[in-house]
Amino acid sequence: MRKRLKQVLKIIGFLFLAIIILVVVQFYRFSTPKTDVAIFKEFKSHNVPVFIYKKEFKSFDYRVLATQKVVDTTKPTIVFIHGSIGSALDFKKYMLDSVLRKKANLISYDRIGYGIYQTGKVQESIAFEKEMLENLIAKLNPTKTILVGYSYGGPIALSSKKKYKKIVLLAPAVYSNQENMPWLLNLYKWKITRWLVPKTWQAASKEKLTHQKDLQNFEKSWNDNPSSIICIQGDSDWIVPYKNSLLLQQQISPEKFKLVTLKDAGHGLVWTNFKDIKQVLIQQLN
Repeated sequence: MRKRLKQVLKIIGFLFLAIIILVVVQFYRFSTPKTDVAIFKEFKSHNVPVFIYKKEFKSFDYRVLATQKVVDTTKPTIVFIHGSIGSALDFKKYMLDSVLRKKANLISYDRIGYGIYQTGKVQESIAFEKEMLENLIAKLNPTKTILVGYSYGGPIALSSKKKYKKIVLLAPAVYSNQENMPWLLNLYKWKITRWLVPKTWQAASKEKLTHQKDLQNFEKSWNDNPSSIICIQGDSDWIVPYKNSLLLQQQISPEKFKLVTLKDAGHGLVWTNFKDIKQVLIQQLN
């Protein structure tokens, strides 16, 4: 009986180990940034052209995706800023959309640390991200430019004090006292388990651990932004609490701020509420 029990426990142990290995492998595959070839192939499958550029900022290389080879200056330009963790492909559905492509130039980019270049080497600085964004769009007319900042991309968009056609915030993480610190961050903090964390997730962990303190340098000046702002967030967001948007509504002058609440939506609204967000973007383009 004891021998049989040992055999059963051994089998269970092997199965558990196999499951853990499978989960880790899939986790790494999911987290590995897609190559240019893979992106070209994906857009081609939808019969949509995509133009991929390698840009440089302060000796860092990063990738830019665009739906047009040359910016059409007669149209507005939407610039998407992803969160943490994230990539330029977070906005793939928007860049594939025929209506948005017809009405605007669409640009999305990998922030330092998240793309195929310098993976993991995030700068942990909103000021750095703002400079990089402004460098990327330096040749665009601000009055015809719409910034769309998702999650960590929200404070990056808000920190730029130029007057844009519009700033659209999607579940923005903009207040230090509203920062949640998930238990899984410990996998990165503990050296014994850090090796299990893919580089892009290590980048996200590093940003998360310093974001709270960094926000304190900016959060009191959000109302200084001269642009009109639309903030879209779900009231069931537990990753970036909905209270971030409510506090923004209190801080920013009502004549330049509008809050759009998506009932029962969570932090994945960029994907789950594509139609709602698309509709808001189209309204800014008309």
